[in-house]
Amino acid sequence: MDKVLENRICLLIKEMTLEEKTGMIHGAGLFRTAGVERIHIPPLKMSDGPMGVRSEFVNDQWMPVGTPDDYVTYCPSNSAIAMTWNRKLARNAGKVLGEEARGRGKDVILAPGINIKRTPACGRNFEYISEDPRLTSELAVPIVRGIETSDVAACVKHFAMNNQETERLWVNVEADERTMREIYFPAFQAVVQKAGAKSIMGSYNLIRGTHVCENKDIMGTVLRKEWGFDGTIISDWGAVHTTKGTAEGPLDIEMSVTSDFDDYFLANPLISEIRKGNIDEACVDEKVRNILRMMVRLHMIELTEVPDSDGKKKILVQKNKNRKAGSYNTAKHRFEVLKVARESITLLKNEDRKLPLDPAIDKVLVIGQNAVISQAMGGGSAEIKALYEITPLLGISKFLGGNCEVRYARGYDIPAKKESDHNWQEDSLDASKAAAETAKETEDSARLRKEAVELAKEYKHVIYVGGLNHDQDLEGQDRADLTLPYGQDRLITELLEVRPDMTIVMLAGSPVSMKPWADRAKAIVWMSYSGMEGGTALAEVLFGAVNPSGKLAETLPEEIPECFRKEAYFPGRPLTDEEKKHMNAHLTQTYAEGIFVGYRYYEKNRIPVQFCFGHGLSYTDFTYDNLKIEEIPSKACANGFDVQLQVRNVGALEGKETVQLYLGEKTVSPENPVKELKAFEKICLRPRETKTVLLKITMEDFMHYDEAAGTWRLKHGDYRIYVGSSLQDIQLTQDITI
Repeated sequence: MDKVLENRICLLIKEMTLEEKTGMIHGAGLFRTAGVERIHIPPLKMSDGPMGVRSEFVNDQWMPVGTPDDYVTYCPSNSAIAMTWNRKLARNAGKVLGEEARGRGKDVILAPGINIKRTPACGRNFEYISEDPRLTSELAVPIVRGIETSDVAACVKHFAMNNQETERLWVNVEADERTMREIYFPAFQAVVQKAGAKSIMGSYNLIRGTHVCENKDIMGTVLRKEWGFDGTIISDWGAVHTTKGTAEGPLDIEMSVTSDFDDYFLANPLISEIRKGNIDEACVDEKVRNILRMMVRLHMIELTEVPDSDGKKKILVQKNKNRKAGSYNTAKHRFEVLKVARESITLLKNEDRKLPLDPAIDKVLVIGQNAVISQAMGGGSAEIKALYEITPLLGISKFLGGNCEVRYARGYDIPAKKESDHNWQEDSLDASKAAAETAKETEDSARLRKEAVELAKEYKHVIYVGGLNHDQDLEGQDRADLTLPYGQDRLITELLEVRPDMTIVMLAGSPVSMKPWADRAKAIVWMSYSGMEGGTALAEVLFGAVNPSGKLAETLPEEIPECFRKEAYFPGRPLTDEEKKHMNAHLTQTYAEGIFVGYRYYEKNRIPVQFCFGHGLSYTDFTYDNLKIEEIPSKACANGFDVQLQVRNVGALEGKETVQLYLGEKTVSPENPVKELKAFEKICLRPRETKTVLLKITMEDFMHYDEAAGTWRLKHGDYRIYVGSSLQDIQLTQDITI
């Protein structure tokens, strides 16, 4: 810690009044705090940012200002970034977001979301990275580093255990310590200790009976003390519920969705309690200290020690002229998000090599409303005012050009949303939405289905683009099941009857069930919300200009796992208004599955899935060979292993392959997973080229958390190292003893 800086911050705080200090620790606008104009401390300006910098809002209303200069780059969702399995692209995506935030004058960007995808039905999964803590950590770190290269703080969210939207303000998570330490904490610890994240967002929920934003065990003991976090902790909007508990806890800034800023818990109510002697003013000083430290690190201000008229030390606050200016909506940014989109698209099935399609075809039929709708302005706080968005249909049309007839048929109907003068976020503190019922086929969809099927008979080449949209992938609600909405299963089934070679594209931010038709389909492509150039990237993959290299960052099951079908485990029931009047009334959700989340659950229980974690095909083929494992010695004991192998491209096309290393016990204990991801590397190979891949695992990779001892333990014995192209496509194995 910089002692000179800390001393100057302490001197500066002594010059401030109580009112000035409290103004810095709560919202003075929907996306800003108050500065201290008297001594030149600026306000903190924030913006939502999972998929780009949000449009400008009126200071005290959830209403866009409507200015013409806040159009931004629409970035791929974290679920799309995850499917690249590419750390460099993750960093570049973060850098785009950081530069755009700074270009728009922001100090804090509320991103990335790195919560573990506990269940495939969570409505906000599209904002998150993976069901696996290692993959989440490995991509979250470069995203945060990329953001913060532009003198903008990444506000990493939502810490912690925010794994459902149902009653998100009142859900109480009960989980054992091992589960938290092995599954839900690692990515947050990584962004703090490896990326140096400057800000963390406190989540809505409770953990073990206490709201996270005043939870001293989670925010204080774990985040502050154990991990050494000395940045700024900001509440999610409306996540603070008390004055005393929050003031005396580790949280620094209270934000909310209402415009009564002076009445926030850390505003006038806090001042009143301090003056009554019920709360020590030192609590406020500590929060201001954390904020000022972040401001200096972001080059917002510089603090200079000068003598005042009495010869005493005084701190002069000045604007740092060397702060980066950022930029937004540049050609470079648009190209960077295109590169992410290209590598995110995942080829799930390609029977008989039906893909890529011939770019010289003279006519093609595109079916499905997801081919034409804009996705940028949906999802809740992820909505983006994009300069443009290349939809799948537009991408296909502009790729093929004028020599090809591209015809479009809707196929199904997405009911229009009712217009409202009220922004959903104004009601978010009270609303507890159930999943919308959209699986049933409407009369319009039935008519459109029949028209599309008849039309498909006339075309040799048919591309179906369906899946979900932001009526399902949406903040504030969870899904009831994994069924495709709008009667799509029947439509796809009937289309396959007349066009069995049809290419199926599923666009979604979370899993859907493809069970009714997947076995009959020959070509299935998966893509998430891939940003403003998503349609361009899709066309390039479908017609062979880009070789697909995406890998699934989450399992695609056939249905919601049985362990989440019990009300006590997920998602529970909406609370009544009467229940919410009592602070001790909450919805308790028990993480009874423990560490068996995602693929860990399916493997342990031998449950077949549609497509496994890490799966993704290429237009070329790779072989794995010559596995060698070498122990890395140290003076005291072995500290890890070098795992070396050779990968060869045996096909005729250049392609990228993600080599994945999993680790498990040779004889699997009941309390441990069959295998877990521990390392990966993405490589590019020319036709007939061979590359040596080096993967490293440490002794920490063999450890599990011992709850009784309160520490990590190494279990000696026989282990198996698995190396392959996916969780299930294991090419090489070797046993080792530690």
